[in-house]
Amino acid sequence: MHGSKLTRATFAVIAVVALTGLVSQVIATAGDTTGQYRTAAARIANMLCFFTIDSNLLVFATSLLVALGAARVTGPFRVFWLDALAGIIVTGIVYQVALAGLYELHGLSLFADTMLHKVTPIVFVLGWLVAGPRGSLTWPTVWWSLVYPAVWLAFTLVRGAITGFYPYPFVNASALGYGRVTLNCIAIGVFFTVLAAGVFLVDRSLHRRALRRAAAAEPQPEVV
Repeated sequence: MHGSKLTRATFAVIAVVALTGLVSQVIATAGDTTGQYRTAAARIANMLCFFTIDSNLLVFATSLLVALGAARVTGPFRVFWLDALAGIIVTGIVYQVALAGLYELHGLSLFADTMLHKVTPIVFVLGWLVAGPRGSLTWPTVWWSLVYPAVWLAFTLVRGAITGFYPYPFVNASALGYGRVTLNCIAIGVFFTVLAAGVFLVDRSLHRRALRRAAAAEPQPEVV
């Protein structure tokens, strides 16, 4: 899964884009004293509770591995790669549908929000569609990829019950009740599953198309 020079260059740029959004958010969060957590360290640690941050971290890590030629066609990397793709698509769509406009942001916070929820999802998906890498995903990869959202949801609900902090309104059991939140979690799970399966099917189709083009481009032996 080393990829071509185009693939490696593309994902080097994407890694920089994702890192820019993450670093900007860290700086903005460290300086924001209006929330529940009073120290910069606690606020930065709390960022890891956000699905947006976790998905952007996956995009950064997998893109960097591809850019460095260090990605390997192994089960763990395939799962992380699919989680990065499906997770960042969920991030972009859910933000536009349910979260955009909830908070009035300015300056660095607005820049970080734009990078994490809009720019990185767009460039990562376009990079995958245009430059790959692809051809390594399987149906077991799809099923294993569901561990990520399941663990995130379980952790979010347990931690929220203990601390009272929920990163998103649709998982806020204190405000909505566990019945409504359970339905929301089911909907999120179904949505992620459909996206992961869709990414796999598109990946397989693009890979087969690339193989056919490569076969057609090979010189044919002369008939004598």
